[in-house]
Amino acid sequence: MFRTLSPDGLRFAFGTLTVLPVKVTRWDREAARGGMLCAPLVGVVVGVAAAAVGLLLLLLGAGSLLAAVASVAVPAVLTRGLHLDGLADTADGLGSGQPAEDALRIMKQSDIGPFGVLSLVFVLLAQVAALAQAYDDSWARGALAAVVSATAARLALTLAARAGVPAARPEGLGAAVAAVVPARAAVGVATAVTVAAAAAGAFLGPYDAFRTALAVPVAAAVAGLLLRRCVHRFGGVTGDVFGGVAETAATAALVVLVLG
Repeated sequence: MFRTLSPDGLRFAFGTLTVLPVKVTRWDREAARGGMLCAPLVGVVVGVAAAAVGLLLLLLGAGSLLAAVASVAVPAVLTRGLHLDGLADTADGLGSGQPAEDALRIMKQSDIGPFGVLSLVFVLLAQVAALAQAYDDSWARGALAAVVSATAARLALTLAARAGVPAARPEGLGAAVAAVVPARAAVGVATAVTVAAAAAGAFLGPYDAFRTALAVPVAAAVAGLLLRRCVHRFGGVTGDVFGGVAETAATAALVVLVLG
């Protein structure tokens, strides 16, 4: 765990997963391993920033819908929209019906096809609707939902980078981080995130503790289904697939967090 929090790993995580001015000094497998294990910490920072902007708007008199839109926009800005772009490209690749090599080529193109557009529309609408409902319930539940969903999204990256999940291409970010995380370490990080989410939810009551604890494994499971489909379809993971599983996990977590 201490090696997970090494400076090289933290720099890799924040330097590759956000626009924050963090210089990545090492680009080897060890740094990538530390970076992917630290990915949920990046999610906490991104989620806190998203919650802060949403709460500021509420404080200034804005409604829950505008606060929700802002809370969804902040992670997109802090990641240069790469996760959303990855989601769209992954949807286009999966929906193309082409062999793996041609599907990967489609994913590398700069334009977005109909499957990508539909995926972005539905995912963003779902995220905004869920966060608006959470903010309507209370400012604390809205803020908690923003943080937990962002953290669950980055946990999905850790799990997607576990051993046994191959890269679809020999180059790119996907190849750099594919299979760098030992399976046991990935499970340990997932357990830690789940416990931390439950502890945060406990401040709002026992049901919130249960709901936040449930949101993390459900998000991981839903993202895992997409990951499994992509590995079967493309022969492995790419940077786009990582973005797709992150957005899928964030959306699933938000849906769970507003149920009941």
